[in-house]
Amino acid sequence: MIDKQQVTDLVAKAIGETDIFIVDIRVTPANEITVELDSPGNLDIDTCAGITREINEALDRDVEDYSLEVGSAGLTSPFRVAGQYLKNIGNQVEVLTRDGRKLKGTLTHVDPDKTPLEFTLETPVKVKEPGAKRPVTVMRAETFTTDGVKSVVYMIDFK
Repeated sequence: MIDKQQVTDLVAKAIGETDIFIVDIRVTPANEITVELDSPGNLDIDTCAGITREINEALDRDVEDYSLEVGSAGLTSPFRVAGQYLKNIGNQVEVLTRDGRKLKGTLTHVDPDKTPLEFTLETPVKVKEPGAKRPVTVMRAETFTTDGVKSVVYMIDFK
């Protein structure tokens, strides 16, 4: 079986000094290698193809056969690494908490230095002011840790 650490090292070398970061690397016992990458900017198919070529050049199919898939983390897949949170500051996200709440709001702050990662979500809340006829919407900030949520995903808005 191909060693996951070897693949991780090859990917790290291939992405080098770019702004691309590793989201996930999986190697199955059947040598099916899946590499998920992301970038604060645009990660196109040509970049993924170049990384695939570099990995293929370093691994020897004659010694051990394998399949290799290199791609970007899906737009609708849950965030897994700090880079994905940082890239989405200012964007609308959906948070599913461990206690079952589903919140939609704006990701406003991320502290990647804390373990577990800590982030702040601003959500609209309707509040009835004393003496007012109708409730008003105010933004409420709530801080979460990655341990306290089941998932965080980017919200696609077609408006």
